Amino acid sequence: MQLEELQSRNGVAPPGVDEENLGHPSEQPPKTPKKLTLIPLIFLIYFEVAGGPYGEEPAVQAAGPLLALLGFLLFPFIWSVPEALITAELSTAFPGNGGFVIWAERAFGPFFGSLMGSWKFLSGVINIAAFPVLCVDYLEKIIHPLESGWPRHISILISTLILSFVNYTGLAIVGWAAVLLGVISLSPFIIMSLIAIPKIQPHRWLSLGQKGVKRDWNLFFNTLFWNLNFWDNVSTLAGEVDKPQKTFPRALLVAVVFTCLAYLVPLFAVIGAVSVDQRDWGSGFHADAAEMIAGKWLKVWIEVGAVLSAIGLFEAQLSSCAYQLEGMANLAILPKLFGSRSKWFNTPWVGILLSTLITIGMSYMDFTDIISSANFLYSLGMLLEFSSFVWLRRKLPEIKRPYRVPLRIPGLVLMCLIPSAFLVVIMVIATKIVYLVSGLMTVGAIGWYFLMKFCRENKVLNYSVAEDEEER
Repeated sequence: MQLEELQSRNGVAPPGVDEENLGHPSEQPPKTPKKLTLIPLIFLIYFEVAGGPYGEEPAVQAAGPLLALLGFLLFPFIWSVPEALITAELSTAFPGNGGFVIWAERAFGPFFGSLMGSWKFLSGVINIAAFPVLCVDYLEKIIHPLESGWPRHISILISTLILSFVNYTGLAIVGWAAVLLGVISLSPFIIMSLIAIPKIQPHRWLSLGQKGVKRDWNLFFNTLFWNLNFWDNVSTLAGEVDKPQKTFPRALLVAVVFTCLAYLVPLFAVIGAVSVDQRDWGSGFHADAAEMIAGKWLKVWIEVGAVLSAIGLFEAQLSSCAYQLEGMANLAILPKLFGSRSKWFNTPWVGILLSTLITIGMSYMDFTDIISSANFLYSLGMLLEFSSFVWLRRKLPEIKRPYRVPLRIPGLVLMCLIPSAFLVVIMVIATKIVYLVSGLMTVGAIGWYFLMKFCRENKVLNYSVAEDEEER
């Protein structure tokens, strides 16, 4: 096969062809220009991963101040940087909606593309369902009837629908809304850190923990994993980014640095300025620390910021799930209907609607084991993603990569082995119920692939034009 044909079939422009106007091989050229520019993309990545330093506090509770600080200093190099580098290379090499689904499909065929899509989609929508609940949890402190019963259920439903409608209006609005939400939600932490400077006692940073408090390694590593994860989610929006070959690497670089600083600066400030029982460092402690450092007004601001952060997380991750389904439809893994776009806003309305309906259903369930299962499925997906990355370098070395990780295949294997080992540890310490739920979900994902294959081969549903793997 000639190089030009191989590149065209994998979403890369051959010489002399304008890359920006070349869509996915099964798609027509876009009718409207890509709208996501650098600044909104940076904040969308930020909300895919973090949304602020909310939720980092249990790391101190689990292992003490020094190990918590070292964790947020070192873990980005172990996990975040490799995942961001992989996302940068593959998103620029295959700049279409679907992201990691495209990578797995190109590397190992449609079965693994479908399996990757199912694992990541289930993990994503379960994760999204937590954010409207979090919003109501903060609002109930002011509006007490929201604590239980039908007022709580109705408020969760209404908040989910409103946030989903905002997503429906388009990525341009969602992207700039993420910028605004990011600035407002981070501002109180900047103010708290500045006020804390005169009160900081550096020796507190070196504490290995309080005597009598046993280290909880499971909580410690899961906290780091949860707060520095999901860098690849934004890859499903690659088809909506202006000049993705240039914009993606820059946005990921800035977002990694920005996110790490957003975690570390408040953590250094609060640990150094506040002396409390280590067991008080639970989720939400930053708000209590703000009251100790500056007063009630800053605590309220941080609590409001938590709601805004949850909104940003919801919008960013719902966008990823919706555009992932569109990308799977373009690959003929899902019926063509899943790629349908709104005539008003040019957004994948079917993906948004389906993700919203599942999110609403999940919002009323007990999350403890379900979210753990979602993390397990995400870990399986990441192992497949690392494998796809290395295999694509070997399988398609001639594909144009506007950004390329500056390592040969042995170096890439080593780069992927370290975070993969961490994923294996996370999976090994899972509970039996997590194994059961994750196993059932995986069996369901495999069954779904063969159902879709049957429907495609027997023309039960309409699918986009796509070549079978055997013909590639």
